Amino acid sequence: MRVGEVCNRVPEVIGAEESVQEAAERMREYHVGNLVVVDDPSGKRVPIGIVTDRDLVLEILVPGLDPATLLVRDVASAPLVTLGAQDSLFAAMELMETKAVRRLPVVEPDGSLGGIITVDDIMELLTGLQGQLAGVVNRQRKKEAQRRP
Repeated sequence: MRVGEVCNRVPEVIGAEESVQEAAERMREYHVGNLVVVDDPSGKRVPIGIVTDRDLVLEILVPGLDPATLLVRDVASAPLVTLGAQDSLFAAMELMETKAVRRLPVVEPDGSLGGIITVDDIMELLTGLQGQLAGVVNRQRKKEAQRRP
């Protein structure tokens, strides 16, 4: 299964020069825990970083900084770890583990932002697949019981 088939194709984004306050407001408005930081050269959104709710807490709130005076580029995680839309789901899981990240922006072949995949997305998908496998086992048992009373 390819990442491009299961990722969120409409991630919330923010520009690097916007305020941290704006980032927090956008996360609240859209009920998300992260924003992909993008640059917009020639009209294509290129991911350059990611800012998370955890970044805001640890980097801004705890030290008591003013989110209205800081820019997203000052707190965005870098270097950014991404993967291609054609990469496998297993590649995503391996990359998340080795880089210790829970979210991966997905890039298209031209480098533009294609989506985002998160640990939560993968867990939800795998849980659904496990349910399907359990259903196969149960149906097989019932089918066998009907055939051999």
